Amino acid sequence: MKDSKGWDGKLRVGPQATITNPEAIEDPDYSDEDAPPVEEIEADEDLLEDEDKDTEEIDLVHCRIASIPALHLERFPKVQRICLRQNQISRIAFPPEIAGSLVELDLYDNLISHVKGLDEFKDLTSLDLSFNKIKHIKNISHLVKLTDLYFVQNKISKIEGLEGFKVLRNLELGANRIREIENLDSLTSLEELWLGKNKITEFKNLDALQNLKILSIQSNRLTSLNGLSSLKNLEELYVSHNAITELSGLESNTKLRVLDFSNNQVSKLEHLSHLKNLEELWGSNNQLSSFDEVEKELKDKEKLQTVYFEGNPLQTKGPAVYRNKVRLAIPQIMQIDASKCSLPGFPVYAYTDSRSVRENSLITVQELAWLMIQWQSWLMESGLDSYQSPMLHVD
Repeated sequence: MKDSKGWDGKLRVGPQATITNPEAIEDPDYSDEDAPPVEEIEADEDLLEDEDKDTEEIDLVHCRIASIPALHLERFPKVQRICLRQNQISRIAFPPEIAGSLVELDLYDNLISHVKGLDEFKDLTSLDLSFNKIKHIKNISHLVKLTDLYFVQNKISKIEGLEGFKVLRNLELGANRIREIENLDSLTSLEELWLGKNKITEFKNLDALQNLKILSIQSNRLTSLNGLSSLKNLEELYVSHNAITELSGLESNTKLRVLDFSNNQVSKLEHLSHLKNLEELWGSNNQLSSFDEVEKELKDKEKLQTVYFEGNPLQTKGPAVYRNKVRLAIPQIMQIDASKCSLPGFPVYAYTDSRSVRENSLITVQELAWLMIQWQSWLMESGLDSYQSPMLHVD
């Protein structure tokens, strides 16, 4: 359809048109620091008009803020924590008047592509720049008081710029483009390192992290657990959604309480007998098939309370008896997969000894004896009558 002047309503660019920024087409990650953000909306009049000038905390979440200077934060010289999550901020520009008091800064989920404007904020202990468009960790080396640093879900491809962070305890770099663990030698106080959803293929360069307690490296490209021998204080290890085939490599990590190797390619439950402090073992969706291995590796672990084995041949080949077999192999267990353990139709406290029964007044001795008879009957009906239930001595 054309109008009376012969125009069909379509806008066409002539063949000689010039593109002023061709790099925006060639590079999908291209960003122009000087260009205003799309649909920039200034702060609505004065969002802090009614705020006490002596306030120590400012929290403006999802307020469509595009300009930090427009907030006139210099009015609040005692502010210690600022949270500007889920706004449209593209440039970090805080007034120097609050540099002496500010210790926590949260700019999660904005439009920031470059880390600048923090030169005077040397007292910061927590900085969250997650869910932005940052490609490089730069211009923060002077923030030596940081204890918590977050760069989750950005476009970072290299761990760098962290020299001198001797008191940093928690570092989160998940959901970036990192391929190698490196440049962590100065982080001697680090207790938590989160690197999930990157492109890391091996554990390396971790020797300096003697105080590390939690290591999360889920959804990467790991094939083994080698490289963790220096982490003798490690308590929690999360390596789900990788390509790990065996659990060797944990010989020095005797303080492990939580081990998550779900969604890997492990076919044998082994190399765990030395982990006496284990409390939770998550191994869903692997290739585990032997209840004998479960019993051999886990039965002696008195602190073990939770196991996840769903999605393994252990469960898929015999779902009707799976939970019962796990319970017999590791009788101390309190939770199998997402369900608490109890006898069919009976509460968990049926497992308690006579002293606990008396102290808690849960059931009488006669009721406990009746429960044991029912338990033995259920075993026979389940085809597990060869199992000898533990003796209960009633004083």
